Amino acid sequence: MDFIEYSDSDMMMLSLARQLSRDLREALARRDRALFAVPGGNTPGPVFDMLAAVDLDWDRVDIVPGDERWLPEDHPRSNAGQIRARLMRGKASAARLISLWRDVPTPEEGAAEIADTLDALLPVDVALVGMGADMHTASLFPGANNLEAALAAHAPSVLPITAPGAPEPRVTLSARVLKDAFALHVLITGAEKRTALEQAQKLSPMEAPIAALLHNATVHWAP
Repeated sequence: MDFIEYSDSDMMMLSLARQLSRDLREALARRDRALFAVPGGNTPGPVFDMLAAVDLDWDRVDIVPGDERWLPEDHPRSNAGQIRARLMRGKASAARLISLWRDVPTPEEGAAEIADTLDALLPVDVALVGMGADMHTASLFPGANNLEAALAAHAPSVLPITAPGAPEPRVTLSARVLKDAFALHVLITGAEKRTALEQAQKLSPMEAPIAALLHNATVHWAP
Protein backbone atom coordinates (compact mmCIF):
# COMPACT_ATOMS: atom_id res chain seq x y z
CA MET A 1 0.00 0.00 0.00
CA ASP A 2 1.16 3.49 -0.83
CA PHE A 3 -0.15 6.23 1.45
CA ILE A 4 -0.21 9.89 0.42
CA GLU A 5 -1.12 12.50 3.02
CA TYR A 6 -2.21 15.94 1.90
CA SER A 7 -2.37 19.17 3.86
CA ASP A 8 -5.98 19.80 2.88
CA SER A 9 -8.83 18.34 0.88
CA ASP A 10 -8.58 20.80 -2.01
CA MET A 11 -4.96 19.87 -2.66
CA MET A 12 -5.84 16.18 -2.50
CA MET A 13 -8.71 16.47 -4.97
CA LEU A 14 -6.57 18.39 -7.46
CA SER A 15 -3.65 15.98 -7.18
CA LEU A 16 -5.91 12.93 -7.47
CA ALA A 17 -7.70 14.32 -10.54
CA ARG A 18 -4.31 14.84 -12.21
CA GLN A 19 -3.21 11.31 -11.33
CA LEU A 20 -6.43 9.75 -12.61
CA SER A 21 -6.15 11.63 -15.89
CA ARG A 22 -2.56 10.37 -16.28
CA ASP A 23 -3.70 6.83 -15.52
CA LEU A 24 -6.47 7.05 -18.10
CA ARG A 25 -4.09 8.38 -20.77
CA GLU A 26 -1.72 5.49 -20.07
CA ALA A 27 -4.63 3.05 -20.36
CA LEU A 28 -5.69 4.51 -23.69
CA ALA A 29 -2.13 4.11 -24.95
CA ARG A 30 -2.27 0.39 -24.02
CA ARG A 31 -5.59 -0.53 -25.61
CA ASP A 32 -8.48 0.79 -27.66
CA ARG A 33 -10.84 1.45 -24.77
CA ALA A 34 -10.23 2.16 -21.07
CA LEU A 35 -12.43 0.92 -18.24
CA PHE A 36 -12.78 3.38 -15.33
CA ALA A 37 -14.52 2.24 -12.12
CA VAL A 38 -15.74 5.03 -9.86
CA PRO A 39 -17.83 5.42 -6.69
CA GLY A 40 -21.06 7.27 -6.18
CA GLY A 41 -21.66 9.61 -3.25
CA ASN A 42 -20.56 13.17 -2.60
CA THR A 43 -16.91 12.73 -1.57
CA PRO A 44 -15.43 12.30 -5.07
CA GLY A 45 -17.51 15.16 -6.49
CA PRO A 46 -14.66 17.71 -6.69
CA VAL A 47 -12.46 15.13 -8.44
CA PHE A 48 -15.24 14.47 -10.95
CA ASP A 49 -15.67 18.20 -11.57
CA MET A 50 -12.00 18.52 -12.52
CA LEU A 51 -11.90 15.32 -14.57
CA ALA A 52 -14.94 16.41 -16.59
CA ALA A 53 -12.90 19.31 -17.93
CA VAL A 54 -9.84 17.26 -18.87
CA ASP A 55 -8.97 17.02 -22.55
CA LEU A 56 -8.98 13.24 -23.04
CA ASP A 57 -10.33 10.75 -25.58
CA TRP A 58 -13.44 10.29 -23.47
CA ASP A 59 -15.26 8.60 -26.34
CA ARG A 60 -12.89 5.65 -25.72
CA VAL A 61 -13.60 5.47 -21.97
CA ASP A 62 -16.17 3.19 -20.35
CA ILE A 63 -17.24 4.26 -16.85
CA VAL A 64 -18.70 1.72 -14.43
CA PRO A 65 -19.93 2.30 -10.87
CA GLY A 66 -18.07 0.28 -8.27
CA ASP A 67 -21.45 -0.70 -6.88
CA GLU A 68 -25.11 0.14 -7.33
CA ARG A 69 -28.32 0.20 -5.39
CA TRP A 70 -31.03 -1.77 -7.19
CA LEU A 71 -32.68 1.42 -8.42
CA PRO A 72 -33.14 2.96 -11.88
CA GLU A 73 -30.74 5.68 -12.93
CA ASP A 74 -33.31 8.46 -12.50
CA HIS A 75 -33.70 7.67 -8.78
CA PRO A 76 -31.91 10.19 -6.50
CA ARG A 77 -30.02 7.36 -4.76
CA SER A 78 -28.72 5.77 -7.96
CA ASN A 79 -24.92 5.84 -8.15
CA ALA A 80 -25.11 5.82 -11.94
CA GLY A 81 -27.33 8.89 -11.88
CA GLN A 82 -24.92 10.71 -9.58
CA ILE A 83 -21.95 9.74 -11.73
CA ARG A 84 -23.66 10.86 -14.92
CA ALA A 85 -24.64 14.20 -13.36
CA ARG A 86 -21.27 15.00 -11.78
CA LEU A 87 -18.62 13.34 -13.97
CA MET A 88 -20.16 12.68 -17.38
CA ARG A 89 -20.57 16.27 -18.49
CA GLY A 90 -18.41 18.74 -20.37
CA LYS A 91 -15.66 16.89 -22.19
CA ALA A 92 -16.38 13.69 -20.25
CA SER A 93 -19.93 13.56 -21.64
CA ALA A 94 -18.49 11.55 -24.53
CA ALA A 95 -17.70 8.61 -22.21
CA ARG A 96 -19.96 5.55 -22.11
CA LEU A 97 -21.69 4.52 -18.88
CA ILE A 98 -21.85 0.79 -18.11
CA SER A 99 -24.94 0.35 -15.94
CA LEU A 100 -25.04 -2.14 -13.08
CA TRP A 101 -28.84 -2.07 -13.00
CA ARG A 102 -31.35 -3.98 -15.07
CA ASP A 103 -35.13 -3.57 -15.17
CA VAL A 104 -35.87 -6.80 -13.31
CA PRO A 105 -37.21 -7.12 -9.76
CA THR A 106 -34.05 -8.30 -7.96
CA PRO A 107 -30.27 -8.12 -8.31
CA GLU A 108 -30.14 -11.91 -8.27
CA GLU A 109 -32.10 -11.90 -11.53
CA GLY A 110 -29.88 -9.33 -13.20
CA ALA A 111 -26.36 -9.97 -11.87
CA ALA A 112 -25.33 -12.64 -14.36
CA GLU A 113 -26.30 -10.52 -17.38
CA ILE A 114 -24.45 -7.52 -15.93
CA ALA A 115 -21.38 -9.68 -15.29
CA ASP A 116 -21.42 -10.90 -18.90
CA THR A 117 -21.41 -7.29 -20.12
CA LEU A 118 -18.60 -6.28 -17.79
CA ASP A 119 -16.48 -9.36 -18.43
CA ALA A 120 -16.14 -8.36 -22.08
CA LEU A 121 -14.52 -5.08 -20.97
CA LEU A 122 -12.23 -6.26 -18.16
CA PRO A 123 -9.70 -5.69 -16.75
CA VAL A 124 -10.43 -2.40 -15.03
CA ASP A 125 -7.74 0.07 -16.05
CA VAL A 126 -8.33 2.71 -13.39
CA ALA A 127 -10.36 2.28 -10.20
CA LEU A 128 -11.30 4.89 -7.62
CA VAL A 129 -12.98 3.67 -4.45
CA GLY A 130 -13.93 5.15 -1.12
CA MET A 131 -14.08 3.63 2.33
CA GLY A 132 -16.63 4.00 5.10
CA ALA A 133 -15.83 4.33 8.77
CA ASP A 134 -17.02 0.71 9.05
CA MET A 135 -14.21 -0.23 6.62
CA HIS A 136 -16.54 -1.12 3.73
CA THR A 137 -15.69 -0.30 0.13
CA ALA A 138 -18.01 -0.43 -2.89
CA SER A 139 -20.86 -2.55 -1.43
CA LEU A 140 -18.46 -4.93 0.30
CA PHE A 141 -19.84 -4.37 3.80
CA PRO A 142 -18.83 -6.24 6.96
CA GLY A 143 -21.61 -8.71 7.68
CA ALA A 144 -23.12 -8.50 4.18
CA ASN A 145 -24.99 -11.60 3.07
CA ASN A 146 -22.75 -12.44 0.11
CA LEU A 147 -19.47 -11.00 1.34
CA GLU A 148 -17.47 -14.22 1.41
CA ALA A 149 -18.37 -14.95 -2.21
CA ALA A 150 -17.52 -11.38 -3.24
CA LEU A 151 -14.07 -11.69 -1.62
CA ALA A 152 -13.26 -15.06 -3.18
CA ALA A 153 -10.28 -15.33 -5.52
CA HIS A 154 -12.44 -16.58 -8.40
CA ALA A 155 -15.56 -14.52 -7.66
CA PRO A 156 -17.79 -13.40 -10.51
CA SER A 157 -17.12 -9.84 -11.59
CA VAL A 158 -20.52 -8.65 -10.29
CA LEU A 159 -22.50 -10.06 -7.37
CA PRO A 160 -25.81 -9.30 -5.67
CA ILE A 161 -25.34 -8.27 -2.06
CA THR A 162 -27.48 -7.12 0.84
CA ALA A 163 -25.80 -4.80 3.31
CA PRO A 164 -26.79 -4.66 6.99
CA GLY A 165 -29.08 -1.72 7.57
CA ALA A 166 -29.13 -0.66 3.91
CA PRO A 167 -32.62 0.14 2.60
CA GLU A 168 -32.10 -1.35 -0.87
CA PRO A 169 -30.49 -4.53 -2.19
CA ARG A 170 -27.38 -3.89 -4.23
CA VAL A 171 -24.89 -5.22 -6.72
CA THR A 172 -21.15 -4.74 -6.35
CA LEU A 173 -17.98 -5.33 -8.25
CA SER A 174 -16.09 -8.15 -6.57
CA ALA A 175 -12.85 -7.55 -4.69
CA ARG A 176 -11.05 -9.50 -7.42
CA VAL A 177 -12.08 -7.04 -10.12
CA LEU A 178 -11.15 -3.97 -8.07
CA LYS A 179 -7.79 -5.17 -6.81
CA ASP A 180 -6.77 -6.34 -10.29
CA ALA A 181 -7.12 -2.81 -11.68
CA PHE A 182 -3.95 -1.48 -13.29
CA ALA A 183 -4.26 1.63 -11.09
CA LEU A 184 -6.26 1.51 -7.85
CA HIS A 185 -6.85 4.60 -5.72
CA VAL A 186 -8.62 4.86 -2.36
CA LEU A 187 -9.97 8.29 -1.39
CA ILE A 188 -10.63 9.04 2.29
CA THR A 189 -10.97 12.15 4.41
CA GLY A 190 -11.02 12.89 8.12
CA ALA A 191 -9.49 11.50 11.28
CA GLU A 192 -12.19 8.84 11.77
CA LYS A 193 -11.47 7.19 8.44
CA ARG A 194 -7.72 7.35 8.91
CA THR A 195 -8.15 5.49 12.19
CA ALA A 196 -10.41 2.98 10.43
CA LEU A 197 -7.78 2.48 7.72
CA GLU A 198 -5.10 1.77 10.31
CA GLN A 199 -7.41 -0.71 12.00
CA ALA A 200 -8.27 -2.39 8.70
CA GLN A 201 -4.62 -3.23 8.10
CA LYS A 202 -4.74 -5.47 11.19
CA LEU A 203 -7.99 -7.25 10.31
CA SER A 204 -9.15 -9.86 7.80
CA PRO A 205 -11.14 -8.84 4.72
CA MET A 206 -14.24 -10.48 6.22
CA GLU A 207 -13.92 -8.07 9.17
CA ALA A 208 -12.66 -5.10 7.13
CA PRO A 209 -13.42 -5.55 3.41
CA ILE A 210 -11.17 -2.65 2.37
CA ALA A 211 -8.26 -4.82 3.54
CA ALA A 212 -8.75 -7.00 0.44
CA LEU A 213 -7.65 -4.08 -1.76
CA LEU A 214 -4.96 -2.29 0.21
CA HIS A 215 -1.95 -4.29 -0.97
CA ASN A 216 -2.50 -3.04 -4.53
CA ALA A 217 -3.76 0.46 -3.71
CA THR A 218 -2.59 4.03 -3.37
CA VAL A 219 -4.48 5.64 -0.49
CA HIS A 220 -5.08 9.39 -0.64
CA TRP A 221 -5.96 11.04 2.68
CA ALA A 222 -6.60 14.59 3.82
CA PRO A 223 -7.87 15.88 7.20
